[in-house]
Amino acid sequence: MTTRMEIAGLAAFVLAWAGVAVAGQAHVESARMERVSDGTYTVIVTVRHADEGWNHYADAWQVLAPDGTALGTRELVHPHVDEQPFTRSLRDVRVPEGVDEVRIRARDKVHGYGGREVTVTVPR
Repeated sequence: MTTRMEIAGLAAFVLAWAGVAVAGQAHVESARMERVSDGTYTVIVTVRHADEGWNHYADAWQVLAPDGTALGTRELVHPHVDEQPFTRSLRDVRVPEGVDEVRIRARDKVHGYGGREVTVTVPR
């Protein structure tokens, strides 16, 4: 026979897990690059994620070379519960010669990287 305590515990677990599933992964909606006079780039990225608060929010996005080398990471230090999607930039990104495209990916505190990515052509 199942006790009320066991049912309450199971219900709490299911509700907690459902909350994780609702927010899902962080997705890159769009991205662009601007070349700066010193040869570096400013990368502007729009991310969408159903931020739920401090325990589950999009906490970074990253610029990757085709071989997977990280060229820059923008850390996001707070949730954007009421600002979706949101756009942030990263300055001073150095792109090696011969790299014509970069990938942009987003990360959230629960799922890590893995949502929709965007490929951007490097302006020369």
